[in-house]
Amino acid sequence: MSYHLESIPNRGSRPTLLIREAWREGKRIRKKTRANLTGMPDPLVNGIRALLKGGIALESVEDAFTIRRALPHGHVAAGLGTLRRLGLVRLLHRHPGRQRDLAVGAILARLLDPGSKLAAARHLSPDTASSSLGALLGLGPVSGNELLSMLDWLLRRQRHIEKSLAHRHLGDATLILYDVTSSFLEGECCPLAAFGHNRDGKKGKKQIVFGLLCTAEGCPVAVEVFAGNRGDPMTLGAQIAKIRDRFGVGQVALVGDRGMITTARIREELEPAALDWISALKTTDIRKLLRQQEADGGAPAPLCPEALVPDQVAEIVSPEFPGERLLVCLNPRLRQQRARKREALLEATEAILETIAQSLRRPGAPRRGSDWIHRRVGREANRRKVEKHFHITVTDQALTWSRNQQSIAAEARLDGLYVIRTSLDAAMMGPGEIVEAYKSLSRVEQAFRSLKTTRLEVRPVYVYNADRVRAHLFLCMLAYYVEWHLRRRLAPLLFEDDDRSQARAKRSSPVQPAQVSDRAKAKADTKTTPDGFPVHSMKTLLADLATLTLNQVTLPAYPDQGFPMIAQPTPLQRKAFALLEIDPAKIVPSTKPV
Repeated sequence: MSYHLESIPNRGSRPTLLIREAWREGKRIRKKTRANLTGMPDPLVNGIRALLKGGIALESVEDAFTIRRALPHGHVAAGLGTLRRLGLVRLLHRHPGRQRDLAVGAILARLLDPGSKLAAARHLSPDTASSSLGALLGLGPVSGNELLSMLDWLLRRQRHIEKSLAHRHLGDATLILYDVTSSFLEGECCPLAAFGHNRDGKKGKKQIVFGLLCTAEGCPVAVEVFAGNRGDPMTLGAQIAKIRDRFGVGQVALVGDRGMITTARIREELEPAALDWISALKTTDIRKLLRQQEADGGAPAPLCPEALVPDQVAEIVSPEFPGERLLVCLNPRLRQQRARKREALLEATEAILETIAQSLRRPGAPRRGSDWIHRRVGREANRRKVEKHFHITVTDQALTWSRNQQSIAAEARLDGLYVIRTSLDAAMMGPGEIVEAYKSLSRVEQAFRSLKTTRLEVRPVYVYNADRVRAHLFLCMLAYYVEWHLRRRLAPLLFEDDDRSQARAKRSSPVQPAQVSDRAKAKADTKTTPDGFPVHSMKTLLADLATLTLNQVTLPAYPDQGFPMIAQPTPLQRKAFALLEIDPAKIVPSTKPV
């Protein structure tokens, strides 16, 4: 016996709707009308029809289903989808396994919510999850010790992964950017920790040094950690061996700053390895070269600032640097900036000297003696590194000084002047291209800013074993690798220049400062994109994507069985996923509960 809703058509009026009971008697079907619904509203009729088909009746919409849990999901879908599209999962290991899944989870946790390994374990575990990442990877409970063991596994894979990235992004006749930075450490337990040139301004803190190899566009391919007292030039040999022996790159030019690629490193390491290079002369070398050229007499020296055309590149050769091309650039804006800064430093130093002199002239001041005055002047007068520009005279009870105009003029003459040196011949790269290549080192600096301060938070380092410190830095580099590709794809929605060709076309010379395209300037001025979306930083865009939640939904009839349901994306979120070519609805747990 069953009940159903039957519609009987009428010629001149609406159909008759009847609830009928049906049963079988032998070979015949019997029917009996139980109710006439013809005059009822359509929503009520549809509800009754659903009940007759096996549905359930609810007193309110809130009783239709229950959301057991809602996890931030959109930023995870963007990161995980990008990581998979880049083939990074297979680079970590060819075969599936828990260590590989933990590595993927740790990389994305570093990108989305940087913290300690214990914090990452909390992020991934089901009971304490702060996003859908652990559920998407099917990790289940994760402990901090598991992630520490994963670091050991990842370090063993580092050589293979870096070689694969190098083969993917580096080819013949290419440029490789290299620079180093430091990161301070807490505690005394790490064997790599040592006192050195601290770029973080943390006096009294031990540190580590790490170097980053990037493509000409700034995409990272390798990282290496050194002891904190390793000098910048002393890290170069390991990178040369890596490029030549491990990566097997053919013709390549290594780009490094003047403190990295020195004359000694060129002679002892780069030339024996048959590697080309692009670097710059130190100020002492420029001054020495200028003196030699002017001593030769005759026409104005090619390096003479008075003979140079601002914002142009002049190519010269010198017997002091055989086999090298020297590209001389004069930046008038930098020249003015350094002149203003020098004057401000001189005035600040004069104020310190005046304070010392007044303390000596004060009535009743004790007789200090010249030794005491010398010590105080030595301690305070050179705070701003311009004491060399003063003639200072000290007596037992007085202090006098005057500016050394000759020293100031000699330094000011080289303001805004820099000389780029390279072993590349003119057939391989023109002067403008070489200047552009050297200035592209700023992309490595951008990577360091993202790694250390703005996004990925390399520091503080919560591990102390030397190998795990190396693995931690490698993990952070992989997170930046994913972020770098995210930035490229999402540039139309970010405070990034997504029309770089027009920006380059705005400069008539590579010496001139970098320009932004009209589209990037409009985004910065209006804070909106041409499509009307608000412009974001990477941090705020990921936070916006995180509001797209992955929900565990249950029905009243089946309270113990849930299914995943993604919230409806906003127009901005749809635009972001379209740029990434990712469908967030397809990045959900298959059968496992959220």
